[in-house]
Amino acid sequence: MNNKTYKIEEMFLSEFATFSNQSKGRERAEEPCLFRTDFQRDRDRIIHSKAFRRLKNKTQVFLRPVGDHFRTRITHTLDVAQVARSIARILNLNEDLTEAIALSHDLGHTPFGHAGERALCNLTGGEFSHVKQGIRVVEFLENDGRGLNLTYEVRDGILNHNSSGKPNTLEGKIVHLADRIAYLNHDIDDAIRAGVINITDIPKELIETLGKSHSKRIDRMITSIYTASNGTNDVKMTQEVSEASKALRKFMFQEVYFSKDKRDEENKVEVMIELLFNYYKKDMSKLPEFYRNLAEKYGDDTVICDYISTMTDSFVLAIFQKAFVPETNF
Repeated sequence: MNNKTYKIEEMFLSEFATFSNQSKGRERAEEPCLFRTDFQRDRDRIIHSKAFRRLKNKTQVFLRPVGDHFRTRITHTLDVAQVARSIARILNLNEDLTEAIALSHDLGHTPFGHAGERALCNLTGGEFSHVKQGIRVVEFLENDGRGLNLTYEVRDGILNHNSSGKPNTLEGKIVHLADRIAYLNHDIDDAIRAGVINITDIPKELIETLGKSHSKRIDRMITSIYTASNGTNDVKMTQEVSEASKALRKFMFQEVYFSKDKRDEENKVEVMIELLFNYYKKDMSKLPEFYRNLAEKYGDDTVICDYISTMTDSFVLAIFQKAFVPETNF
């Protein structure tokens, strides 16, 4: 290949990096681009996809917050991409692959965040997850059913970005850690903004280890990854910072993610999603034609999940009102 970007990778990337010209490729072969590597093309396809644009109107943590500065699913995604690229750069790993995974890692997320995901999971006997749905989005649902035809390495990163996943590339491992770094720190900001916690509520020993401010914590976590990973065939944090990060995550689950007030509101979401699911289950003709056509191959439950999971928060509310709230006739 004459693409100079491949030569730049050979000159500057670590021996442990995933090189574009060594990709395992796409499910459907394509002619190479003269100017972009396959990972750069993947990144561009993701940014221009409908699923990516919909993330701007999907909940991150707080449902329908009043205020312009609370995170949404797309600002979370951009935070992850920024943290991930910073890590890839200091470790001389493939930034383009890292960014493509980061930008696509939550494409399968439901409206109303994890509340919507829990509802669909419960309705399908545990079969639904935003991770597996992300693969369906990029392989089957985007581009009028043709999918995005992404490389194996990006799809692997999507499938393995969550806490239990085991990515097969170091770039995937970066996103795995960057996701946690991003959401822990920006969710603290949002929780403080919402009045759910105060910075003084965070255990003192965690503040001493990780830092008091958003920027200091992120810097500490990224620095620990460099310290533990530079020059090795792995991406991980130092033990001290890793343990503190896990303890901070536990604190956030107890005090923020599973707080009573938040769960009360999320219960309303789960009821609403269940009603919509059963509304379509009772009459599949109410689904758009694209999804009805998929039902014969994938089954009613899977296709209903496909449709509901693509919805934004505002679209769910509009559809719910149309289906269940009577209109005035005077």
